[in-house]
Amino acid sequence: MRTSGRFIFLLFTLLFVLPWHLEGNALAIPAVQKTVLPNQLVVLHAEDHSLPFVTLELLINGGARSDPAGQEGLAFLTARGLLLGTSLHSADRINEDIDYLGASIGSSAGRDYSTMTLRVLKKDIDKGLDIFTEVLTKPVFPEEEIAREKKKTLAEIQSEDDQPGDVAEKEFIKTMFRSSPYGHPVNGTKESIPKITRESIDHFYKTYYRPNNCILALSGDISAEEVRTRILPRFDALPAGEVHQPDFTSAFAKGPLTIKINREITQANIIIGNQGISRGNPDFYAVTVMNYVLGGGGFASRLLEEIRNKRGLAYSVESFFDAEKYPGSFQIVLQTKNATAREAISLALQQMDLIRKEPISDKELEGAKKYLVGSFPMRIDTQAKLTDFLLRVQYYDLGLDFPEKYPSLIRAVTKEDVLRVAKKYLHPEDYVLIVVADLKEAGMNTESQLKRTSGQNDFTQHDLGISIDNVSPGLQSKYHLEDSKGIVVTAVRTDSPADVAGIKAGDVILQIDRKPVSSVQEFKSIIGLWEDTRTIELLVKRQGKSSYVVIGSYLNTL
Repeated sequence: MRTSGRFIFLLFTLLFVLPWHLEGNALAIPAVQKTVLPNQLVVLHAEDHSLPFVTLELLINGGARSDPAGQEGLAFLTARGLLLGTSLHSADRINEDIDYLGASIGSSAGRDYSTMTLRVLKKDIDKGLDIFTEVLTKPVFPEEEIAREKKKTLAEIQSEDDQPGDVAEKEFIKTMFRSSPYGHPVNGTKESIPKITRESIDHFYKTYYRPNNCILALSGDISAEEVRTRILPRFDALPAGEVHQPDFTSAFAKGPLTIKINREITQANIIIGNQGISRGNPDFYAVTVMNYVLGGGGFASRLLEEIRNKRGLAYSVESFFDAEKYPGSFQIVLQTKNATAREAISLALQQMDLIRKEPISDKELEGAKKYLVGSFPMRIDTQAKLTDFLLRVQYYDLGLDFPEKYPSLIRAVTKEDVLRVAKKYLHPEDYVLIVVADLKEAGMNTESQLKRTSGQNDFTQHDLGISIDNVSPGLQSKYHLEDSKGIVVTAVRTDSPADVAGIKAGDVILQIDRKPVSSVQEFKSIIGLWEDTRTIELLVKRQGKSSYVVIGSYLNTL
């Protein structure tokens, strides 16, 4: 480690000291100091001597959206793997040392980035930093420990599959984000986790865990001089490296699209949503006010008033925009009795539509602004919250004067702004709806089953409810087809899954579950691999326009 006297590198840093004050609020936010080291690590420091603790959090710009295809969960396992042992100490020894100090250390992954955290008493800061930097710079990802971690992760995924709320959320994300880095769970899937190797974890670590790809925030009982002499030298020694971020391309589902999943439960778990916005969207603050009025304001929101207070249909209902580095989703999430699922869904869609058609009241607008501005200090009232906040401000490029700007950004929103963004970002006629419920009790059951019947040759007629043929010159002329690509639907059985999904005679099927099909035999060979009940996604071309259609036993409109 470098000695504290070698600080030539500080000549090349950028240093900013900004005091934060929130008008009308009693909480005094500590001044924030920003330093950029020669290896391009950004360091943010807020001094607060109210408690004898120091909290550090390191943001690594490599999260689940950086997972390679087929290895979903790689960022998650890499973050967990950091704490499984180093070249100097085992995981047990690291845990013992942390416990002895009364400190805490952790690592985790999110959709956009991963984080490492340390909370330690001021008097033990050097010992705590020794452990933190060792874990960060010398992980070995032991083969046996990784294998155990993979089994643990698979058990967690299985447990989530038994929770209706988790099932609904996973299905919504998978359905909403078509071909998107955001379209898979952060902790991976039961198919992807077994494919992740120690070598792939080590490669992910070496690719993204670079100082020039990180932000470090710390707050607590430590002065600027102590940061300069005791913290920065440890991180200045980290070698920078070239980081190649994968391209982000995303396609969103087009609705209305309903997915119904049958479970023997008493409460229906429901998610309604559509494409959302990114954190950097200029409309973010108007959307924040609009969503507060719609469903983000708790007892002050319209959704809670209409669905819970007036009708007693749900204990909780909320709406939110999941605004990430790139556009996320908008969701309304609620639970209700199976028998009242249809009514609750209808009311939620009505409120989405109403806020798009009529301006909110002056009382609603002022109430939203007062709460959003007044509650802001609660977002940074602990060391952990403050360090996380600093990281987000830097990561989303909000500017260190963001706390001073925030009240005016919220107060500048007008009723016209709310109406405009509601029309732009809420789509009550183009939504994805997920229902996890006892479908019979909810009145949503369907007799149509998408199922492969053993011994059947005509899978399409007996299972999907369609007849198909190769595109011949005669059919090309009959249905006015532009070319001979794909296979053509020649008949659709009434009330079949295909009929309910809107498939019509003359439609051309180009893909099945994202696999191109060019003949009837190819189509049947794909279906022949299926077992039991499932859903199917077709790319269908009609009158020169192509769109995805999802059909199956639990995929019908209400």
